[in-house]
Amino acid sequence: MKFIKKIVSILSVFAILSSCSARKDTIVSRNWHSLNTKFNVLFNGKEAFKEGIDGINESYKDDWFEQLPIEPIKFAREKIEIPKFNNSIGAGFGDAKDEEKKASTPFGIAEEKAVKAIQKHGMNIAGEERNSQIDDAYLLLGKARYYDQRFIPAIESFNYVISNYPFANLINETKIWRAKTNIRLDNEEFAIETLNLLLKVKDTLEPELPEDIKEQGYTALAMAYVKMDSIQKAKKFLIKATETLTNKDQGARNLFVLGQIYSSENKKDSASVIFKKIINFRKAPEKYKMHANIELAKNTTSDSTSVVILNKMQKLVKDRDNRKYLDELYYQIGLLHEKNDSTGLATAYYNKSLRTDSDNIKQKTFTFEKLGNINFKNSKYQLASSYYDSIINIAADTLNLRIRRIKRKHRNLASLINFEETVTRTDSILRIASLSKEEQETYFQKYIDNLKKKDEEIAQLKLNQQAFGASFAGNSLKSNKKGKWYFYNSQSLGFGKNEFKKIWGNRQLEDDWRWSSKISINSKKKDTLKINQISLRYDLASYLKTIPTDKNKIDTLILNRNQALYELGLIYKEQFKNTKLAIERLERVASLDPKKELILPINWHLYQVYKDVGDQKKSDKHQNIILTKYTNTIFAKTIRNPNKKIEEEISVDEIENVYKEIYYLYKDNKYQETVAKVVDILPSIENSKLIAKFELLRAYAIGKYTDKKTYKFALEAIVIKYGNTAEGKQAKKIIEQLSK
Repeated sequence: MKFIKKIVSILSVFAILSSCSARKDTIVSRNWHSLNTKFNVLFNGKEAFKEGIDGINESYKDDWFEQLPIEPIKFAREKIEIPKFNNSIGAGFGDAKDEEKKASTPFGIAEEKAVKAIQKHGMNIAGEERNSQIDDAYLLLGKARYYDQRFIPAIESFNYVISNYPFANLINETKIWRAKTNIRLDNEEFAIETLNLLLKVKDTLEPELPEDIKEQGYTALAMAYVKMDSIQKAKKFLIKATETLTNKDQGARNLFVLGQIYSSENKKDSASVIFKKIINFRKAPEKYKMHANIELAKNTTSDSTSVVILNKMQKLVKDRDNRKYLDELYYQIGLLHEKNDSTGLATAYYNKSLRTDSDNIKQKTFTFEKLGNINFKNSKYQLASSYYDSIINIAADTLNLRIRRIKRKHRNLASLINFEETVTRTDSILRIASLSKEEQETYFQKYIDNLKKKDEEIAQLKLNQQAFGASFAGNSLKSNKKGKWYFYNSQSLGFGKNEFKKIWGNRQLEDDWRWSSKISINSKKKDTLKINQISLRYDLASYLKTIPTDKNKIDTLILNRNQALYELGLIYKEQFKNTKLAIERLERVASLDPKKELILPINWHLYQVYKDVGDQKKSDKHQNIILTKYTNTIFAKTIRNPNKKIEEEISVDEIENVYKEIYYLYKDNKYQETVAKVVDILPSIENSKLIAKFELLRAYAIGKYTDKKTYKFALEAIVIKYGNTAEGKQAKKIIEQLSK
């Protein structure tokens, strides 16, 4: 009897299992496979997919200085994979066991689970799918492939659902995902066509679709039009997509992009309305709310609203929850103060932005740029250059147009700073050289006394720090270890160390350290060298030796200083349009009895500058010098015939002949004369195509009798002015060689 019951039980189990076959269209089979698909395989696949999406959201960093992409994802590269076709069910999916070995990413696991659901639980009987969850599996498969950048296989999955499950619950969502995939494959027109078929019955009517589907569809349409650079149509569909805001993350993002578009069109009121909507959107993620406040501050249109916004920004700064946005908030407050002409407050907040603990490099570059521009505007060029230098050192995207402009500005400033330093240094040397012997000794002795005082203060500070550190370490060790061990007692340790040195000397930590040959000599040499260096720092005679006494050396210093002043006058006049500083430098060099080759161009430039600023009296003074002392020069002719262009006076042949004459001077090793002649001719050939040749010849000559740094600056000036010419490219090659 028991045996019969056992047989019956086994047969019953086999009967139930056979009734659950994927090839039998029974209620039990359909429900069993459907439940296993939904709550087992697909559940795990969707969890893996969700994990992948969370990973993308966490790793993706928005660039808030640019218009945000509608979909927050950045693919490493748009790779297109050609699928392998076969005719079996679940075509192109591979073997489930093989997929298990390959799956290592969340999206890979999601794809693996989707394939498993299709292969193990698919019930395609007589050409009709009986498992209601299989369309979900195909959709998950396509979405996983989409995020894995396998767009063609993803479209294959979406097309399979659309072709074989036209009445599936997820058919509309599948069509939207297929359209998004086509957008990634640059098939925007086809994507727009399919989305319009889904979302429009006629031009003025919309089908009865769920709100979330409409929102997804309009978002996808906006994506397509953004990629086609049709911003107005993208704006139209973003407005439609943001009517419902069923998806809080995508909805807030759509609003933000819409606000940015209005802002780029200078429709500040419309932009402000959108950003206020984000701030009042209760479910919006915090990052969108915070940057909406910042964008609202950027779009202020009047002083009254600016005050209100400033107060709001100050409240946001005080909120401890906003600490990770402090650099951006301080920067924006600085912008508002700068807009209100409160440069001091703006500078203070820009510095606060830089001092915040943040890894937002791009934000730092904008803050450095603002500080650089403020100092540049105030003629503090050296400080401005240091800020621009900071940008160049930290900027990641060096090919960006903004960074390239900053680099060019920094190079211009580098030449200016080099000449300013030359003037300052030379003035200092010449001033000391002009003193009597007693005055020189008094000057350097005072310098040495101040140096000794500073060195003593530093040495005392180090001793105090060491004593404090030893005391603190000793007390700490005593408190922790109760001073029971010799090495925990700092006094005993110090005494033992000194006794060891008395007996053994200064020994290296190595084998056979007891041998007398092992005593350290290096430390004695280092100490001797250190003492010698210190003694030289305090040696009055060593300073007096550095003062030039030879007349030729002093004359060379004066020539270099005067040339630097002249160059500065030209840079301030031509490049930076700073007439005040241009006049200061040119007037000073004119008063210093410059070499005769500079007198004419100095008077010409001062004539032009004073004429530009409306100082007729001084302009006439320099005009008269040119007309009386340099009657037959091109400058005098230009003054007499101001409406006649300079290039009409000098033909191309004449310019070429002048170039040959100067070139022969260069070949005869008359480098300073070469530079003087080029400087003399440059103002009269400003519009000539040959000007770059003259500038390059001048740079070559400078390189022959000055240092490498000055030569490099002269070449960089040519790269900046004439970068696209053959001379500019040649100068760039030489700079690269000098930099090696």
